[in-house]
Amino acid sequence: MTRITLNDHPTWALLPKRKGKTVVLLHGGISSSASLLRVLGPPLSKRFVLTAFDRRGHGRTADTDEPFSLEAMADETIAFLELLGRRVYLVGHSDGANVALIVALRRPDLVKRVAAVGGNYHHDGLVPMKDFTPESEGFAEFARKYAKHSPDGIEHAAVVLRKFTHLAKTQPTLTVTELTEVSVPVLVMVGDDDVARLDHTVSLYESIPESQLAVIPGASHAVLKEHTKECVRIIERFLLGPVPPVTKYPLRRANDGPPH
Repeated sequence: MTRITLNDHPTWALLPKRKGKTVVLLHGGISSSASLLRVLGPPLSKRFVLTAFDRRGHGRTADTDEPFSLEAMADETIAFLELLGRRVYLVGHSDGANVALIVALRRPDLVKRVAAVGGNYHHDGLVPMKDFTPESEGFAEFARKYAKHSPDGIEHAAVVLRKFTHLAKTQPTLTVTELTEVSVPVLVMVGDDDVARLDHTVSLYESIPESQLAVIPGASHAVLKEHTKECVRIIERFLLGPVPPVTKYPLRRANDGPPH
């Protein structure tokens, strides 16, 4: 764990210590790399080299005066991948999944495959939810957890939450047409009671040419924590298996050619 500079900003990162199949974990909004490293780190590290970084205003990385933007988050991620100097697998949750899709569109040369968990390609695809605000029950606990690692202190928790809320209501804004341009294989994974509507999730899956879909039953947006073993098994099979997958009766993939 160290401090690096991404786009002129000091950033907390876990850098890879060896070569090999590399997974970059992309955390969700108002979260941090620690969450994914704690849940997915132990099982995935058996077969992959893991690396991660905390985006601006998240975890151990200080915020800036700028509003949160998925495009800026993608810029950070691209800078991180260029620093690594290797093609990687992206495993992103929530906002991290959305960032991964944007990176795959912009820089497929840096990405082998993407596992997008609990993501959405447009903000209008979310299930209607009550806003979580500084006045909400549970905010004090969130603020304490935020301040435990953030260099900005507990007073900044409300600022970050407002920036995140605005982001969730206005971004992402990808279209189905743009999704058809994703040229790397993508696993779309959600809980059956996730934050994105299931019809939105299916349209995400159907729009990306080399995609696979996993809907985990009895799961919410916290699907990775609720069904860790099952999720890891599916993610590993996707990252290491043939693309397109070998099936007995291919229909959607009938004309995709031999697996590679």
